[in-house]
Amino acid sequence: MIKVDVWKPSDGIVLEPNAAFAAKEQVRCVALTAGPGSGKSELLAQRADFLLTTGVCRYPKRILAIAFKVDASNNLKERVRRRCGAAYSVRFDSYTFHGLAKRIVDRFRPVLTDADALNAGFKVVNKGKAHPAQTEFKELIPLAIKILNAYPPAVNAIRQTYSDVFLDEFQDCTGDQYELVATLFRGSGRRVTAVGDVKQKIMGWAGALDGVFARFVEDFEALHLNIYHNFRSEPHLLKLQNEIIKVLDPDSEMPAHLLEGDGGEVHVLGYDDCEEEAKDLAERINSWINVEGIAPAKIAILTRAQPEAYCERLGMELDKFGISYRNENKAQDISTEPIAQVIVDYLLCIYGLREPKAWTRLTRRIIPAEDDAEGKLKANWNRYIKEARKAGAGDLLTKTFAQRWELLEEFFAMVGPTLLAGLSHDYESREHLRELIESVKTYIDEAMVKEPDLLVALGQLSNDQSIRILTVHKSKGLEFDTVVLLGVENQAYFGDAHESRCTFFVGVSRAERRLVVTTTRRRENLREIASWKVIRTPQSEFLGYVNLWKNRP
Repeated sequence: MIKVDVWKPSDGIVLEPNAAFAAKEQVRCVALTAGPGSGKSELLAQRADFLLTTGVCRYPKRILAIAFKVDASNNLKERVRRRCGAAYSVRFDSYTFHGLAKRIVDRFRPVLTDADALNAGFKVVNKGKAHPAQTEFKELIPLAIKILNAYPPAVNAIRQTYSDVFLDEFQDCTGDQYELVATLFRGSGRRVTAVGDVKQKIMGWAGALDGVFARFVEDFEALHLNIYHNFRSEPHLLKLQNEIIKVLDPDSEMPAHLLEGDGGEVHVLGYDDCEEEAKDLAERINSWINVEGIAPAKIAILTRAQPEAYCERLGMELDKFGISYRNENKAQDISTEPIAQVIVDYLLCIYGLREPKAWTRLTRRIIPAEDDAEGKLKANWNRYIKEARKAGAGDLLTKTFAQRWELLEEFFAMVGPTLLAGLSHDYESREHLRELIESVKTYIDEAMVKEPDLLVALGQLSNDQSIRILTVHKSKGLEFDTVVLLGVENQAYFGDAHESRCTFFVGVSRAERRLVVTTTRRRENLREIASWKVIRTPQSEFLGYVNLWKNRP
C-alpha cells in the first residue's frame, strides 16, 4: 500500500496541475473537460492507480468505468492493468453503457413483469423485439432503468459494490444513459469522475444531450476542471486545431506557450476528379510506407460518411501497390472484439514466419501470468504451438489453409471456456461468444475470396498490418501519424453547422504529425447512391482554417 501523500503517477508520467488534482481527488465528484490528445484515458488509468494502490478505494470496494465503445472499454481496462498490476486491477470493472445495463437486467431479471418480462437466457437482437424470449439491444438501458426504479435493493447492491465511477467520452451521453448513471449514483456519496470534450460532440443525431457537463456539475455537485495540453499533435497541427477551437469553444483556446514550435505538416490537395485523387494518394501512401518507413496502421483515411463509396477508387490503386487496407466501417465492430484479436493472432502464430507482436499479444491474453493455477497451460504452450505449426505446414505449401478452423477449435479446447470468457465480461454468455467466433470466421472466409492468401487476409483484421479506412465518427479515441481527411466538400459536410464543425475538428485532431486534406471537382457515383452529388465544391470555412497553417512548398 502506498501513502496518499507520496503517490506519484506510474511509469514516470507527468500530469499537468488540473489533471494531477483530478487524479488525486478523494472527496468530490469531478467533471473534467479536456481536448484531443490531452490524455483523458491515461488520466483515468492514473486515477485508478491512485485510488487502488493508496487504499482510497478501500478493499473490497471496486471501481466502475463506463465507456461508449467496446474497444474503449477494453483499452481502459488494459491500461489500468499496466499501471497498477494484476493484483489491483482485478477490482477495476470496465463496461459499455449497454454492457452495464445487460448485467443489471441479467442479475435482476425477475423484477421485469408483464410486457417487459424476459426468460432466463434471453437473447439480445438488433431488431425484432419479442419478449420474453429476446429483446432489442436499444431496450437494454430502458429496461435496466425500470428495474432500478422498481427495485431499490438493486440500486443499493450496485452502490455497495463501487466507491468510484468513471465516465468516458461524457459529451456524447444520451438522455437514457444519463438517467441510468443518475439513478445509480446521484446523491450516493460515490466519487464520479466524468471526462470528455464538448468540441468532439458529434453524436447529436443519436440523442447526445446538450449541456450535459453543466447538468452533471449541478446534479452531482461536481468540481469542474479543464486541461489544455495536447500530447498527441505537433505544433503546426495544434495551431490549426486552435483556430477551430476559437469558434467551437472560445473558453478552451490553448495558451500560447503550448503552441510554440514548428513541427508537423498540413497539406491541402485539390484534384479534378476522384480518379486523379486516388492515383496520387496511392503513390503518396506507398512512399510513406516504403520510403519513410511509416507502419501501415499509423495511416488513416477518414471520410465524413460512406467510406466504401469515397474510397472505391483508392482501394483499387492501393491494390496495385500491394498495400493492405481495412475498411473499419465493416471490420471495426468485429476487429475490436478481444476474441477476434485472439483468433487473428493465433492464426498468424501458426502460419506466419515470424510474428513476435502477435505472439506477445496472444500469450498476454490467454496466459494469466499472475495465476499459478495455470502453470500447466504455460508449460504446454510452446509444445502446443510447435505441434500446431507442424500440422499447418502442409497448408502453407499448398496455400489452401484447409485446416485453419480445425486447428482453431483445437486451440479453443486447449485454452478452455473459462479463459476465453475472461477476455470480456460480454463473453460470460457462451452462446454470444460462439456467435462472435462464427462472425470472425465468416469475415476471414469472405476476405479470402478477394485475397486467397490467409496471411494477407488476416492483415485486414490485424491491428498493425493495414491502413485504416473509416469514418470520422469511428476514429474517435484513435490517433495516427498521418491522416488523410478525404472529401472536405460541401456535399459531404452538410446539415447542422455546429455538428459538422465538431466532426471536422475530430478528424483534424486524429493526426500526430501530418494532416492531408483533399477535395475534388467531380466524384463519380461508383456505388449508385441515390443522394450522391457528382459535382463537388470545397467546404470554404474548413479549408480556410487549414490554409492558414498549410505547409508552403
